[in-house]
Amino acid sequence: MTHELVERDDVLLAAAAATARARSGRGGWLMLAAPPGRGRSAVLDTVVGRAGSDHGVRVLSARCSPEETAFPFALLRQVFPGADGIPFAEPAAEQEQEVFHRLLDLLTRTAAARPVLLAVDDLHCADPVSRRWIGYLARRIAGLPVLLLATECREHSDVTWLPRTTGVCHPLPPLGQDTVARLARERGLTPEQRVMCRDATAGNPALVHALLADLADLADPVHSPDPTAPEPGHAPHRPGGAPPVRYRDALARWIRHRADDETRHIALALAVTAACSPATGSALLREALTLCPARHAAAPCAPRLARLLSHPLALRAVRDAADPTELAALHTRAARLLHDRGAPAAAVAAHLLHLERPCEVWMARCLEEAADDAVRAGHTEEAAGLLRHALRTRPPLARDRQADLTLRLGTLEFPHSAEAGIRRLRAGLDLHPDRQERAAAAPALGAALAARGRTTSALSVLQRASSGTDDDELVHVLRTVTALISSHDAAAWRDAVAGLRTLAPTAPPAVEPLVCGLITEYETGAGLLSASEVLARIQPRLAGAPVHPRLRTAWLGSAATLLQWADRLEDARALARQGLPVPPTPPDLTDAGLQCLVSARAEAALWAGEFRRVIAENTLLAHTCTGRGIRAPHLVSMVALARYELGLRDQAWQLLSTPDESTADSSWEWNELRYARALLHGFEGRWQDSLDDHLACGAGQSARDFVSPVATPWRSGAALALVRLGRAGHARELAEEELGHARRWGTPRTVGRALRAHAAAVGGRQGLESLTEAAALLEGAPAPVERVETLIDLGRARIEAGLGRRGREDLRLADAEAARLLSPAGVTVGEGDGGEGGTDPATAPTGRLLRATRAALRDANARTTTRARTGPGALTGAERRVVDLAAQGHTNAQIGEALHLSRRTVETHLTSSYRKLKVTRRSQLTAGLAGGDTAGSGPRD
Repeated sequence: MTHELVERDDVLLAAAAATARARSGRGGWLMLAAPPGRGRSAVLDTVVGRAGSDHGVRVLSARCSPEETAFPFALLRQVFPGADGIPFAEPAAEQEQEVFHRLLDLLTRTAAARPVLLAVDDLHCADPVSRRWIGYLARRIAGLPVLLLATECREHSDVTWLPRTTGVCHPLPPLGQDTVARLARERGLTPEQRVMCRDATAGNPALVHALLADLADLADPVHSPDPTAPEPGHAPHRPGGAPPVRYRDALARWIRHRADDETRHIALALAVTAACSPATGSALLREALTLCPARHAAAPCAPRLARLLSHPLALRAVRDAADPTELAALHTRAARLLHDRGAPAAAVAAHLLHLERPCEVWMARCLEEAADDAVRAGHTEEAAGLLRHALRTRPPLARDRQADLTLRLGTLEFPHSAEAGIRRLRAGLDLHPDRQERAAAAPALGAALAARGRTTSALSVLQRASSGTDDDELVHVLRTVTALISSHDAAAWRDAVAGLRTLAPTAPPAVEPLVCGLITEYETGAGLLSASEVLARIQPRLAGAPVHPRLRTAWLGSAATLLQWADRLEDARALARQGLPVPPTPPDLTDAGLQCLVSARAEAALWAGEFRRVIAENTLLAHTCTGRGIRAPHLVSMVALARYELGLRDQAWQLLSTPDESTADSSWEWNELRYARALLHGFEGRWQDSLDDHLACGAGQSARDFVSPVATPWRSGAALALVRLGRAGHARELAEEELGHARRWGTPRTVGRALRAHAAAVGGRQGLESLTEAAALLEGAPAPVERVETLIDLGRARIEAGLGRRGREDLRLADAEAARLLSPAGVTVGEGDGGEGGTDPATAPTGRLLRATRAALRDANARTTTRARTGPGALTGAERRVVDLAAQGHTNAQIGEALHLSRRTVETHLTSSYRKLKVTRRSQLTAGLAGGDTAGSGPRD
């Protein structure tokens, strides 16, 4: 049995019985009514074929088509091809009766010789006159040896225009799910493909056969009609992909040629609605029927079509087969209905996006509202697509509206493609017909250019905008924004601050706070102010009069930076929360103030030891920037340091290598990157590399007149590296200079950090005193990283000075605080930024500080254990420093001078080290240090 005749035994039996009755002179009619694809024609052809093989029955057949519907008697000419007197025009009523009677008489005489099977396919396409004759025949067929077998495309079997006393209508139901599954299984299809055959065909035999053939070809591409062609059917298992070719063509033939207007309209309405609505089932059907004429609302085919088109494969096939003009009209109608009903902008815009271009102003406005909603949801690329479509409106929008939309689109495109965003911002500025509006929009382009590394171009744009307006307040705003952006260029920054000092006495009240903030930033970096003096300037202005709306984020960013430097970390983050959008809305990177707030928020979290917060809040943004042409070395540095602190070494180094340093300029952000890289080199004992990067950072900062250790304490880092390299004299000079600047600033963090470097440089009792003072200052200060590092050095120094108990207490305290920093504190890594390579910091290796405290505790235990140890792990901290310098070729005298030890002490450390390393002379130290412990050691913590 062919595929069309599966589950059709009952109708074949009914046809056979009707044929037998006709043989005996009891004629009648049998109608096969079913929607397209149910196999009406196949059943009719089978019955005709069986009757034709029986010489006792004569077959008269005809197949109606839409092309002949308008021609009177077209069907009857097929049935009686040799009959005379069949007119070519529709006759008057009495003449029609005469023709009908004559044709009935012809059929009666034919049937008298041999019973007749009159088979008419697609009777719904018959011309009206022939259709009336069929009814004429059905009312007189009972006494004739004639079986009228006809097919009609209809949803239900209720044929009201034929007399029920002489015949019946036999429905052709869809194939059952078990049957479809069996057919798919016989084809060797996978369980997933069997489910697809069930859901994407709704049991329609034609669709089942087409999809089975497509899927079988995929399983056996040798038998595919064109195995080399990139046919859409190569991915039928993907719901969003193009439909398989046979399946697609079967639906296309139905939509284009076989479906009536009512059915086609409902199918297209369902396809249009499903493409833009999350509704399913009866809700989707109700929504789709609102797009149809009122007479379609109760169409019996609607539920069946809704079931079929619930599958994406069928939806795509119907949309592909539809006339684009008809689809566009339906989308337009749907959008208008939703808009008038007050539906959310996103629902309306979903339909508008299917139009080649919007054609009314309300459409552009709705797309803009949907873009706003998408931005608030964090979907900036979706929002950009909506605005692009709005700009295609024809006739074009007013010039100022085009300019506004273009500028907004530029800000959205910028994070995803810096150059595309900049070009769009330029276009928006050029479109603006108003000079004032053009000037007001210039800061966005300036901030974008600066973030791209084109600071000179940014300053030029702002200067031209300032000279192009006669609004004094706007001029002050532009000059202040210019000063903020000039911080990315050392020479321009100095000039800008000089200009701000001139501007300050006459600046409008709404502009003055930012003017003060930027001057204060410069004077802080130049070492001219203390933290208390800065707070005295900033805090009253934060509580004072409102700031100009165009400067609000810039003022908050400047104030947050100063508060962070002053160790008011919570206050700094409060300002960041006040200025930055609430997640998931991303910050506008064409706003220079928001750029500052992002940086201040990240660094404040890092200084507070909230490493996971740094990663959660900034990783995605850092990757977005660096991958799309936006330079963000400061943000990258913060995330890299946080990852390193959590033990994610490789990821940290990978991040630091991401920014293209060949494009580096005199921006302060590159100094932050150099400082972060210097720290990591130092953490890993590459002291020369660490020194080089610290000095490079210092040179960059000095070029900007930035000598204070509030941001990048490069002198302290360089001093620590110099001590390790045996250059204690130079280390002491830098450490003492740093300490002087730190005491001038006066916060525990800066002073404590400088004291630690000073202790390393001077060593001995003086170094112990510096560490003791640093630990006291940092107790309770919001500087957990500096406190742990100081406690480690203090513990080691006390143990070396013979104060073992107190030293071990320091190390245990450091260990406890380091462990606390690694414990999750309610901040988790956001979706999509769980770390490169899929590593989650929550399961990361032990953090840097905890490793350092455990190593120090191990060394402390080694000093007190009674069991001998050998190997590099057995060396105390002091022994290791002496051995490192000795292995580099330094003499005992040079080692003593570098570490502030007597020559006798150096010799004692070397003797003990030789024994632990199992070497007898200096030339063997390098090999000895490369070895591991050769005996069991005591507990590591």
